[in-house]
Amino acid sequence: MAKIKVTQVKSRIKCNKRQKRTLDALGLKKLNGTVEHEDTPNILGMIEKVKHLVRVER
Repeated sequence: MAKIKVTQVKSRIKCNKRQKRTLDALGLKKLNGTVEHEDTPNILGMIEKVKHLVRVER
């Protein structure tokens, strides 16, 4: 599987609890934090739910 980089580019302050938990599950704790994940359907689904807060690089 391919690797993707996920970077948080917007604040989580006004997000609902579900979106905050999704960011935590992705490993994003701080603004401009970057993590690498495998390109799996589970990860892509989580990214889809918080796509307005993150930037994805393949």
